[in-house]
Amino acid sequence: MTAAIEDSPTKVGAVPSFTVTMRVMRYLPSDEGGETVAHWDDFQVKVHGTDRVLDALHMIKWEQDGSLTFRRSCAHGVCGSDAMRINGRNRLACKTLLKDLDITKPITVEPIKGLPVVKDLVVDMEPFFASYREIMPFLVTTGHEPTKERLQSAEQRARFDDTTKCILCASCTSSCPVFWTDGQYFGPAAIVNAHRFIFDSRDEGGAQRLEILNDKEGVWRCRTTFNCTEACPRGIEVTKAIQEVKRAMITRAF
Repeated sequence: MTAAIEDSPTKVGAVPSFTVTMRVMRYLPSDEGGETVAHWDDFQVKVHGTDRVLDALHMIKWEQDGSLTFRRSCAHGVCGSDAMRINGRNRLACKTLLKDLDITKPITVEPIKGLPVVKDLVVDMEPFFASYREIMPFLVTTGHEPTKERLQSAEQRARFDDTTKCILCASCTSSCPVFWTDGQYFGPAAIVNAHRFIFDSRDEGGAQRLEILNDKEGVWRCRTTFNCTEACPRGIEVTKAIQEVKRAMITRAF
């Protein structure tokens, strides 16, 4: 048994501590350009049930191995910086409580898949953001600058409300088997952000976005495995959004 309770609470509200094994994927590119093989490092960390995976990684970096490299920023599930594979599933380290994992076994932490690894848990996000930029993630309008706020009804806003929640963490895209095998695929996150504007009543660039996503590497590459929906830390119905974009293309065509 890897983890064991070490202290019992002595007063109401006290939280017992226990030791877990954090098994972290390590990768350091070769300075000489040679092939570098990734490997696993195990760390014993004393934590509390209310601690998150991010807290455990901080303890490793601050107390055991300062060379451990990972991204994090807000630590509250808003910035999306600390997306990683935890026990084989894409999650945000700052939202994953250790007590919700099987602490009797080593907790595995590795970088998200499908993007080049820079070092340890840090991946190169540029391919991901390149797809995001390509779908024009901004309001497209014509005519003169408005003299008042562009208004829309609550019903019109509700039409795309779900896809406004995206924090660009890449959890959905890097959980997609198609993206793993085809780096040219736009990926779920780009399509979700296109959906956010395609169905915005104030926007006039929907036809352009649909044309972009009608490419062979666009929405038609989706195989509806629902990995993306399950991986989204914000609970966005990603697969549903992709299907609505497909339906919009067919409707436009006929």
